Amino acid sequence: MKNKRKLLFRIAALLIVLAVAGTMFVIGRGHTIYFDNKETSYNGQTVAPFYNVKVTVGDQKPAKLSKGDRGMADLMGQTLSVTLEITDSEGGTPHAHKVSMKVPYNMDGIAINVPALMAGLPQDAYLSEFVIKEPEPTAEDEEIVTDELENIGGDL
Repeated sequence: MKNKRKLLFRIAALLIVLAVAGTMFVIGRGHTIYFDNKETSYNGQTVAPFYNVKVTVGDQKPAKLSKGDRGMADLMGQTLSVTLEITDSEGGTPHAHKVSMKVPYNMDGIAINVPALMAGLPQDAYLSEFVIKEPEPTAEDEEIVTDELENIGGDL
């Protein structure tokens, strides 16, 4: 009787730990979100960048993006809620838009093209995984190895 009770308590404790771990995986996953204000093309349609975009995620400091700029924000959880204040042209009046979307579980760094998002293009046009490209080594970067012990012994 005592062994059955001990086994039940252990199973219950294991189930509680697994439930907490599953919940933390979903709500505690962090993402870095990159916002681009760059020209993009999708199926022959070209979308021009905005003159200026102010991106605010939660209570974080807003990212101010001019044409061709990229900003970033950190996100905890799987739902992105962002406020975009867009100025279409120099001297224009900014207009605000609130956007909410689910963030894919399988992406760590996510790049969102703001002009493509606001143009109503499909998700694969404005959302992609951000991958840092390693610079290719140049001839100046390559290390030249020489045999420094070649002339030490003199004539032997």
